[in-house]
Amino acid sequence: MRVAQNVSTLDLDEYQQAARQVLRHPLITTSYPDRTTLPLVRKWASQLRVDLAETLGYTLVSSGDTVRLRRVQDTLDATHPAYTRARKPFDRRRYAYLVLALSVLGRAGTQIALSELADAVAAEAGRVDGLGMDTERKPDRDAFVDAVAWLETRGALRMADGSAVDWINDPEHAEALYDIDREITGAVYAPTRVLQHLNSVTDLLSDAASAGPAQGINAERRRTGRRARRLALEQPVVYYADVDENLRGQLRSPALAEDLERLTGLPLERRAEGVALINTGGRLTDITFPGTGTVAQAALLLCARIAGYLTFSPHRVEKLPAATAAERLADASARIDAALPARSGVTALLADAADADSAGRPGAAAPPGDALPSDDVAAEATKAAGDEATYPFLSDSWLRAELTKLVEEFGGGMSERQIADPAGLLDDALNLLASVSFVARTDGGALILPLLARYRGVTAQLKETIR
Repeated sequence: MRVAQNVSTLDLDEYQQAARQVLRHPLITTSYPDRTTLPLVRKWASQLRVDLAETLGYTLVSSGDTVRLRRVQDTLDATHPAYTRARKPFDRRRYAYLVLALSVLGRAGTQIALSELADAVAAEAGRVDGLGMDTERKPDRDAFVDAVAWLETRGALRMADGSAVDWINDPEHAEALYDIDREITGAVYAPTRVLQHLNSVTDLLSDAASAGPAQGINAERRRTGRRARRLALEQPVVYYADVDENLRGQLRSPALAEDLERLTGLPLERRAEGVALINTGGRLTDITFPGTGTVAQAALLLCARIAGYLTFSPHRVEKLPAATAAERLADASARIDAALPARSGVTALLADAADADSAGRPGAAAPPGDALPSDDVAAEATKAAGDEATYPFLSDSWLRAELTKLVEEFGGGMSERQIADPAGLLDDALNLLASVSFVARTDGGALILPLLARYRGVTAQLKETIR
């Protein structure tokens, strides 16, 4: 099937813009991400519904004033968090309050007071071991209002009166009243499987459990092709060393590049190490690199130092294998599953029934980044695809020393608060680089991945202030 086969050349750019908006914002409402997006997406909803299902295995649901994209996740991904009002990633407490708030709102009427919602969430949180919520504590109120603000941004809640900030600072004398949009609250949380049926977080991954056994070679090839397209679309880069032979063949297919380029309007670059969708102009990502701010500046400057060191002192660099994708998934799922509550009563019966139903069946979605390096500065340590790949390893002590030098040289253009905490700044910079697949963090340091070499020629200077 050809993507956008009914779209004329004159309309293709608008269709691709609608596709990028859906892929970047899986929930679209009259106000989120802005007031122009919903009319654009609804215009192309029929064509997008067909193309997204066939190309990626995604389901596009359009109802009333809401468009919801139901993705298929193939791996656990920590690079797309929810953000607080201060643009900090949600922690576990905020995620828990968000889910509990949705549960309460699902049983509420058309309006709710902030204090009423807080009391209901606190009552539910008190039943969860290790969670709790005390509205007398300002940190708990802050975390709770971050969850409420996330819903408000997407239109699930609309402020009718009062102020949430005033309530945080003085809950005894301040209040806020919200209108509830039931259509949006229902669209925010729409799991594809009943959670009581899950034995592990990995049961949420892939479409294999719902699709059933593949009916022949062609069906299996289509399924593998969809997974390859999802990887290339959702990940900053897909390294061949991270995937099996079947996926590797699909990633090398000219048809995959043609499908993704026609769907998104972005070119796919293929190199010896893997493939990357080139995200020109930041049109399909929530993480822009290079970016603004102290962390992004420090990360970019650190890239240049690392690339220079690997170029001129390769003999001094130790090379180590990176954890495979399967190993990373197993480690992450084990840490998440450790927090699962013990099953009992109805929950245990439902889970056991799901286990019996799935017997004999096979087991059950990052922003596109920049292009791959055009040479093998960082990739020369990578063995041929299919063999174990090794990458340069740099220790935490080396990285700290280089960051200290960068702060001494360029600290005048950085945030004083962040440069006062070099260990925290290094941690934030490495997390940013890991989220765009430039490095892989490991015990005692970081493995340097091929994509980082793209920024080997970076130069910087401080702007002179005219007095």
